Formats: sequence, C-alpha cells, structure tokens
Amino acid sequence: MIRTENLRLRAGSRLLVARLDWHVSSGQCWCIIGRNGAGKSTLLQTLAGLMAPDGGRIAIAGQALAAWPLPALARQRAYLPQARHDAFGYRVLESVLAARHPYHDARFWDDGDDHHAAQAALQALDVAHLAQRDLRTLSGGERQRVAIAALLAQQTPLLLLDEPANALDLAHQAGVTALLCGLHRDQGKTVVLASHDLNLAHAVATHALLLMADGTTVAGAAADVMQPALLGACLGHPIETVALRGRTFFLPVLAGR
Repeated sequence: MIRTENLRLRAGSRLLVARLDWHVSSGQCWCIIGRNGAGKSTLLQTLAGLMAPDGGRIAIAGQALAAWPLPALARQRAYLPQARHDAFGYRVLESVLAARHPYHDARFWDDGDDHHAAQAALQALDVAHLAQRDLRTLSGGERQRVAIAALLAQQTPLLLLDEPANALDLAHQAGVTALLCGLHRDQGKTVVLASHDLNLAHAVATHALLLMADGTTVAGAAADVMQPALLGACLGHPIETVALRGRTFFLPVLAGR
C-alpha cells in the first residue's frame, strides 16, 4: 500500500528523516512514534501528498505518489490533520458530506449513497445527534469525532491519522481505538497513525515506526519495536512496562519512584 525509498525529510536546516526505506502492506496498522518535533506530522503530510519530500520516492498502491491524479488520490487515501480551524458556520452533516466530493465526477450534488455514507460515519463516531449543529459550537472532542467521521465517509483503503485521540474523553478514546482496530482487522483497511499515547498505539498497531532524534528510524512488528529500551531512546525518557490481564501498559519512569 505504501512504499518509500531513500525518503528524506527536513525542517529548515534540521534533518527529520535521513533515509527511510519502508513498506506498509494492505491491512496493516502502523503507529508512528517520536518526540515533539521528530517529524511525525511532516511524514504523514508527505505521505498524503500535501508536502514534497526533500529526497527519495513514495509510491501508493504501486504508483508513484506524484503520478496520482488528485481525484483518484482522494479516493485512495484519507488524511486527518492534527488541528483544524473552522472559519465558516457549516453544519456537521455538511462537513462530513464534503468528504464525498471525490466521488462526484459526473454530478454536482450529493445523492443517496453520499448521505448513507455520511450518516453511517456519524453513527460510528457517536455524533449523529449533532448533524445539524454549527461546527463552531462543538467542543474540541466533538469536533475531533466529526473529523474522524468525515475520514470514514471518504471510504478510502488507506487512512492517515495525526493524533486521532486528541481531545477525546476516556469513553471515546476507547471507542476510537476499537474503531481503528476494526478498520484494519475486519475491513482490511490500511491505517497509519501518529500518537503520543503508547498504550493506544500498542492496543491498535500491528507495526510501529520509531523516528529517532538523529533522523534514523526503527521499523517492524509492534511486539518487536515497542520495547522499553527502544522507546526510551526514541522519546528521550526511560520507559517501563506493566503486564495486567493479558495487556502490556507503558509508563514513564518517574524520578525518585
């Protein structure tokens, strides 16, 4: 689904990714992990085709990213940014229906399929009751769930998500975690997400990509890569794990404890 060769990313004079040769197969769920400023958002934006890399190549579904026509690319991948600004008073339903635009090749208006996809996505994110609300009146967590609903309504095989649990309360963090698990496990979608929440990442991801401070990377199965020593080196702080009821939890080591 995604292949990068010798990919290089910079932010000004700072090297973010030195030389990334990376392969993401269909149906996998990858979590990108790194400290603040490591390049997680930059990598996702580059994979989405919103930024040009500083070197190397990216292919999506076997075709060079730059060769994808924009409407076709919008039907292939969906992208959730880390933040957004709503300048206009669109209704929630209108904002989710806007994600259906890539399917409007021969028409100007939404049809029954578009409304069905939008309503199903709103239901999945527990925001159907907000369909007629002005986006600008929503809480941060409600707005995040609407944004994820729009991502679902786009109905693409590849999903790129930047901090999908941002602003979500505990119940909806659990709901989004279960949703992401189902998307790749039951529907065969490919999911790539960035997250600072190691426990969320470990619960969802089949694989992990660590962005180290020197521009190098570590990639592999989550069970192999999400190890305390590697995570501690990646995040610049020691990590310990606790096993409970068949699950592994990641905790920062606290000074003096």
